[in-house]
Amino acid sequence: MQNNSNRMVLRRIAQLAALGAMALLGIFDVAQGLLRDSELLGLIRVLLAIAAAAVWLPVHRPRSTRLPKTAMAVGGVSLLATLASGALAASDGGYGTSWGLAESAALLGVCYVVARHSTAGLGFTALIVVGAAVSFMPLRAGQDAAYVIFGLIQALAAAAAIGLGIYLRIIESSRQRAFDAVRAEQRAEFARDLHDFIAHHVTGIVVQAQGAKFIAEQDPQRVLQALDQIEQAGAETMASMRRMVGVLRDPESKPDAPLAPVAGVHDLGTLIEQFNAAGSIKARMHLDGALDGLPVELSTSAYRVVMEALTNVRQHAPAAGAADIWIRRTPEWLLVRVANDGVVPARTPAPRDRPGYGLVGLTERVRAVGGRISAMPGIEGGWVVDAAFPIDPRTSS
Repeated sequence: MQNNSNRMVLRRIAQLAALGAMALLGIFDVAQGLLRDSELLGLIRVLLAIAAAAVWLPVHRPRSTRLPKTAMAVGGVSLLATLASGALAASDGGYGTSWGLAESAALLGVCYVVARHSTAGLGFTALIVVGAAVSFMPLRAGQDAAYVIFGLIQALAAAAAIGLGIYLRIIESSRQRAFDAVRAEQRAEFARDLHDFIAHHVTGIVVQAQGAKFIAEQDPQRVLQALDQIEQAGAETMASMRRMVGVLRDPESKPDAPLAPVAGVHDLGTLIEQFNAAGSIKARMHLDGALDGLPVELSTSAYRVVMEALTNVRQHAPAAGAADIWIRRTPEWLLVRVANDGVVPARTPAPRDRPGYGLVGLTERVRAVGGRISAMPGIEGGWVVDAAFPIDPRTSS
């Protein structure tokens, strides 16, 4: 949310700067005689500049259909104004001294916005109309070679604005596809982990129920014990099933996503041993509370948090000397913290601004089980990853 807010502020500042530049160009247009030859045509040009600015000022949704239609309307009226200016000049034998620089700048902004946000079909048509309006606009002031050259310059400027919009659109689309792929991969992996866990528990329930039938007459007390175990396993399985259904509700999840072996908090010792053996940075684990009876989705998610955090320590904090891992269990929460003592650069970007996708997938996995996660520089230096997973007392022992 903070990242989006910063982008919105920067966008508004850029728009205010563009409006200020357009106002200066409009003053220059009036000074150069925009209203001299025909007050009506001059007023139309001023209104066209305002209308073009109104096209790129709002926030447009990707692949908007309204945007190119509005752009075509503004571009078409601008072309008509150019034809009217030419007809007026032919009738009285003269041309004006300004063709409307403010309107030209506003239409260049329209070219950028249409290339950036509109649909392909309508957008292509709109770009042709608006590009033609920008290119022919200098001919309002005359048909000499100088004005033809100005028209070519504005055509090149329109092509540059369109190219910039397309370039940024491709970058955003590629980034979004990468994010979607990571999320789909994590969701499919998490769902299959749950499937294996649920299958295991359902099998256990069936076996315990079958055993209870054989000992019902011989030892009723053991039947009660078996029923308690069946009830507990059934409650945990139902809770996990509800979470799995929530994960699989994403229609874009890929069924053939690669799988990783199911590992939980009890496997952290092996993970830390492998980490310590691979380099000079040493990891230390601190446990507070019993870890038995955790739901498998919480256990595996906590393991993935530690694994991803240690991977980032190895990749981004090579000067760190140690990484401390705290695992704490309370009646309602499983808390995980991984902190290293490396040196954080003075201008460390926020986690969501970083180009890597590991944290994106990890955040998706943690949120799927109702947890929260944050990653940021530590107060005393280094980098700290905190995750909190809620524990339902009814599904843990």
